[in-house]
Amino acid sequence: AMIKGSAVEEKPWQLSIQVDQKHGDESMKFKLSVTGDLHIGGLMLKLVEKIKTQQDWSDHALWWEQRKCWLLKTHWTLDKCGIQTLCNFPPQADAFLRYTPQNKPLLLQLPNMKTIRMTVCFSSMVFKAVEEICRILNIRRSEELSLLKPPEDWNKRRKKKDKNSPQEDIWDIWDALNVGQGGTGPMYNKTMTATYDPENGMPMSATSLWFGENPLAESQPNLPPAELGKIYKPLSLVDKAENNAGWLDSSRSLMEQDIQDDDKLLLRFKYNVFFDLNPKYDAVRITQLYEQARWAIMLEEIDCTDEEMLMFGSLQYHICKLTMSTEPLDNSSEPDIDEVEAALSNLEVTLEGGHTDRILEDITDIPKLADTLRLFRPKRLTLRPYKEYWFVFKDTTISYFKSKEASSGEPIEQFQLRGCEVVPDVNVTEKKFGIKLLLPVADGMNEVYIRCDNETQYAKWKAACILASKGKTMAYSSYKTEVKNIQSFLQMKSLAPPPGQAAPDLDAMEMNAECFVSPRYSKKHKTKQLTARILEAQQNIAKLSLIEAKLRFIQAWQSLPEFGINYYIVRFKGSKKDEILGISYNRMIRIDMSSGMPVTTWRFANMKQWNVNWEIRQVTIEFDQNVVIAFCCVSCDCKVVHEFIGGYIFLSTRSKDQNETLDEELFLKLTGGQE
Repeated sequence: AMIKGSAVEEKPWQLSIQVDQKHGDESMKFKLSVTGDLHIGGLMLKLVEKIKTQQDWSDHALWWEQRKCWLLKTHWTLDKCGIQTLCNFPPQADAFLRYTPQNKPLLLQLPNMKTIRMTVCFSSMVFKAVEEICRILNIRRSEELSLLKPPEDWNKRRKKKDKNSPQEDIWDIWDALNVGQGGTGPMYNKTMTATYDPENGMPMSATSLWFGENPLAESQPNLPPAELGKIYKPLSLVDKAENNAGWLDSSRSLMEQDIQDDDKLLLRFKYNVFFDLNPKYDAVRITQLYEQARWAIMLEEIDCTDEEMLMFGSLQYHICKLTMSTEPLDNSSEPDIDEVEAALSNLEVTLEGGHTDRILEDITDIPKLADTLRLFRPKRLTLRPYKEYWFVFKDTTISYFKSKEASSGEPIEQFQLRGCEVVPDVNVTEKKFGIKLLLPVADGMNEVYIRCDNETQYAKWKAACILASKGKTMAYSSYKTEVKNIQSFLQMKSLAPPPGQAAPDLDAMEMNAECFVSPRYSKKHKTKQLTARILEAQQNIAKLSLIEAKLRFIQAWQSLPEFGINYYIVRFKGSKKDEILGISYNRMIRIDMSSGMPVTTWRFANMKQWNVNWEIRQVTIEFDQNVVIAFCCVSCDCKVVHEFIGGYIFLSTRSKDQNETLDEELFLKLTGGQE
């Protein structure tokens, strides 16, 4: 009897499959009688024969709802996928699959805050989906962008709403781009593919020549103050942390992350390292980056001083004015940016250990700075806050002495700048040129303020501080570039009109000045006063071309102390309270939640290894000198933080000669979870 039993053919069982139509038509349900040795390809064949509707099913694939996974390996059998095992326990008498299109519509809010409807692949991992989105929108370096869920879960609200509620405003760009609706049509014909220069890996022809007028490369007009006021809400560090929690997992598909047809996602520059920005090929990329920077300033997602706000306002006004002037833009005739500009746009953004700094000058001759500066220590009780001393900057340390004569002896005090935070304390109009140093000590950070007399002194000392904080001396070639960057930034901030220039005519500004600054800032000033200040500041930059002005705006945004820091709420191992962790392209900062002050800074350059214990969802990082930190994430899944760290390390491996092909395997290795 036993022998007879094993030879019995496997009994067929019922499998339910829901078939979704392409254009949201009613789905149909089918029951198929199958056995476990049927492979996925055979199952789809069987299903299509049963459906009897003549149509192209090539985009459809099977989705297993219960396990949240696609069944894309067509040669696997049902047994190998483990499908039948579910059928052994009622009440779920049969397994349930969906036969559904892999490409579905998505509402994508671009960095310029406009929403487009686009067809996106729901079955490939998000890293690939973003690559495809960027290819269609013509944004190079797609690895710098990703998709973010809207904070107050817009999608859930939408599902509750009744049918008659006003729909999202959709920006229709597809005709202008000569693309089928939703970006599905023929985008590139063969002649449009970029050919690359084998020497430097750059595209040989300007992309604007293929696309002509591209609405994505034009900046959007500024919103009227009342509309801006509706979007604006002051953000605490905790709010910023919550807004950052929704980054999608790059190594899983949209469908696996519960994203559905017509959900809304935000397309954003995620990693704040913008590699190789070039006006010739990056019209769309530069404009969208400018838009993301502009909104960050207008909605005060990043802090800036009043003086900086005016500078950003005048640049926006200048850009608005140029955009509205009628002559069409021809980016292909933009001159190639010369070396200095190229260095400016790389703005030290290549990560520590990136490629800009390999060219060391003669190591024996490390420059030093020596000057009379003023010092203030907030923790010391003195009546005269700033006191003059003789300062010497050598290697990565600052020492100060009572006087120049005393400098041959022992210093009063010496600061080691490695791992410190450098914060500008500047008001050009009031001739205040200060540098605030947050120096790492065992239990946190010590604050020290240094005052310089003028712009030149400030640029030299601040540049030296920035390099020293990364463990570099002034012998590095990037020191000179850094000094130039600081000087050009100060020049833009100077609100005094150039000598010999007439006072601006207030009626010359046909736009409302309040459109160009954040709502909180515009409340501080009368419109007339604001108009005068923006027009005055604009005279300093009136000669900039449109794309130069956008690049300048991006550079100024990158110069802000808070630039590029993403905040997360975490609980450090052994700690009793939640804290904020800031992650930037080159460092991590532990921040006290109540005061918002940095407690400790750790640099990626000193990181030995990091790993995640997926069971208890704890991230552990080991740095040089046996420093080990461990924390769990409170405001988001630890995968988000893990991916940020891995992503930044991945981006630091890029070089110009890579011909823009990405090492996808390395990206997945560094960011993927080992769950």
